Amino acid sequence: MTSMLIKDATILTMRGGSEDVLRGDVLIRDDIIAAVGPGLTAAEADVVAGRNLIVMPGLVNAHMHTWQTALRSIASNWTFPEYLRWVHAGLATHFGPRDIYISTLVGALNQLDCGTTTLVDWCHNNPTPAHTDAALEALRRSGIRAAFLHGTPKPDPRPGEPPYWEIAHPRDEVVRLRQALKPDAGLISLGLAVLGPHYATLEVTLQDFRLAQEFGLIASVHEGYGPSRCPEGWACLESEGLLNGLVNVVHGNELSDDRLRRLVDRGVQFTITPESELICGHGHPILGRLRDLGTWPSIGADIESAHSGDMLTAARTALTCQRSLDNIDARARGEFGGKSRLRARDALNWVTLEGARMLGQQDRIGSIAPGKQADLLILRTDAINLQPIHDPISAVVMQANPSNIDSVMVAGVWRKRHGRLLCADLQPALDELGESGRRIREAVGLHPTDIT
Repeated sequence: MTSMLIKDATILTMRGGSEDVLRGDVLIRDDIIAAVGPGLTAAEADVVAGRNLIVMPGLVNAHMHTWQTALRSIASNWTFPEYLRWVHAGLATHFGPRDIYISTLVGALNQLDCGTTTLVDWCHNNPTPAHTDAALEALRRSGIRAAFLHGTPKPDPRPGEPPYWEIAHPRDEVVRLRQALKPDAGLISLGLAVLGPHYATLEVTLQDFRLAQEFGLIASVHEGYGPSRCPEGWACLESEGLLNGLVNVVHGNELSDDRLRRLVDRGVQFTITPESELICGHGHPILGRLRDLGTWPSIGADIESAHSGDMLTAARTALTCQRSLDNIDARARGEFGGKSRLRARDALNWVTLEGARMLGQQDRIGSIAPGKQADLLILRTDAINLQPIHDPISAVVMQANPSNIDSVMVAGVWRKRHGRLLCADLQPALDELGESGRRIREAVGLHPTDIT
């Protein structure tokens, strides 16, 4: 058994109340947090001096298409229809298994570098099992904790072939993946990234949701911009008893107030992706609408083809956007001023404990407590952009950036230490990523003028 003792640090436990912010120690044995509090001792432990450190739960990125890492910055100026036309109907079709591998590997490593310890990889560019296996191998190699949500591609239909929205999720592949992931049960879990009523027929929607329920897997769906292919879908899913905590709705900007309430009442989980929703034209994130119904969302980075994958930025963007909307409403009522309805701690909760709750893993990750997995993010507090720190939670949410991240631990293993990723052969991976992206861009005839 290995032991590590972080001494005299500022600890953001995310446990609520008086224990939310502590000054003290964290004892780790193997992959488990063994104790938290002041004055801890462990004679056999390696000691980490924590005087200038903030120790907090690792971040949870609840929704990202990691396969798009090779396309960074391509979609930064596109609306959602442009994104669909160029990415799914074009660029995605030129990814081979090795392209999926290198994008997923570098994307996952970047998540670790930015403080994310759990990545929900919404992989929907896997036309063959070889593509899927390449993505899984990349996640394993990175060392990140991951929920691999197996999806299906969305190319334009070819003559004589059924369109993707008429094709049910492949049951045989789900069975194969459940078997393949058994050895990684502690670090990689399986879920389904299904089309849902917005992107599929009713028959396919019902079949996919029943498949997820049969195996007890998360069914995550995009509910987004534009007309739905199956407007009656949510009502039918409700009448069939297929809505519960295993269902995850991503975006949801155009859901009616009544439909949103009915989904919340049935325990459906929600994930917002504030930067992509604001950039691509989905509309304002539904954070405030969920708050008014008594629940919170998790947050995802979504598409690095358009913006950063940094979850601290995503949390700050969500908080800032909703505060702006709240201020506009208050001014319209002549009530501008008073205490903000949202606190910095709320934003930190969205990218820690709410992400864990979305995965049904709140008993393992998302906060710092004895018995939980040792997934930790450690920031240095002595940097010029953080000093002086009056409120450590606000400092993390409103001032910190990836340059302040000193170390990242997943399941008791350092993945970043003293500001450096512990990854051999990083530069060759970056070189391969660049070549992959250039080749794919050129394959569809995408010129710089189409991007800028």
